[in-house]
Amino acid sequence: MRRDESELGVLLPTPPVGPLRAVARRMALALGFLLAMFLLVATDRDGYRDNADGAVSLLDALYYVTVSISTTGYGDITPVTDQARLINIVAVTPLRIAFLVVLVGTTLEVLTKRTRQSIRIRSWRSRLRDHTVIVGYGTKGRAAVRALLENEREKDSIVIVDPRQSAVDEAAVDGFAGVVGDATRSDVLNRAGVATASQIIIAVQRDDTAVLVTLTARSLNSGATIVASVREAENDPLVRQSGADVVITSSEAAGRMLGVATQSPAVSALIEDFLVYGKGLDLYERGVTEEEAGGSPRDCEGMVIAVVRGGEVLAYADPRAQTLTADDRLIVIHVPPV
Repeated sequence: MRRDESELGVLLPTPPVGPLRAVARRMALALGFLLAMFLLVATDRDGYRDNADGAVSLLDALYYVTVSISTTGYGDITPVTDQARLINIVAVTPLRIAFLVVLVGTTLEVLTKRTRQSIRIRSWRSRLRDHTVIVGYGTKGRAAVRALLENEREKDSIVIVDPRQSAVDEAAVDGFAGVVGDATRSDVLNRAGVATASQIIIAVQRDDTAVLVTLTARSLNSGATIVASVREAENDPLVRQSGADVVITSSEAAGRMLGVATQSPAVSALIEDFLVYGKGLDLYERGVTEEEAGGSPRDCEGMVIAVVRGGEVLAYADPRAQTLTADDRLIVIHVPPV
């Protein structure tokens, strides 16, 4: 059988099942089959004959069930009536087969694992819409994931792409679907459903890789918001030309934070507070309501510090920002109630 290339390298999160629990589950199934078979034979003991004394007791019925379900079958107790033989055909034999299936369940599980995984992946991919693809599950990628979760994003709406199997395994343990592969290749991004994603975060280690991933992602999805991280500021224009909507220069951002912390630790702490959602002050973006359209930012709910209009960020003091339009977006500081 030819393997579906679109499903290779995709790892879905699976709830862990301990070995003792797995064995106990199979033992319970086996005992359940044994009990069901015993009840069938015990209720129709008159239809069986014991070659030793002719009569079949409850103990004889249990003995018959245990040797029969294990396919040993000594032949000392046999069904003799039509009803007993019919029950053996339609019930006892299927139970015997099911019992054997449970006994060799480990082997069958290995043989069917790929098929079950293929079905899960196809079902997962059919539901994948408006999700977030994060390329790179290193320090920056994990921090981006934490920020999304703090902003009440669901884990099943995040897909991780990383060339390292260990990173994708870690993502699966953390509860995220992952794709193993080089994100500069379109087939790898297609496995992550980039074409239907609403956001793409590129958090790779090298700037040249960020450029190539951005180009590939933009060619597959022209409408998604692409946010990329680069180390050097000189690569910012190149990544933007490749299709990124927002570019974060990680080294310069860290340097600025270090400088601010040196001169004013309190300001540094406040900036850090803004970056962590749900703790103290929150900085977020929202649309203009019908009541706010045509008015001034100072009359809006929350502390408006900037207005986004046509992709351009207008500072609060900008005269163009003093009259809001229905298509504007507001950058607001949320102050929690005391």
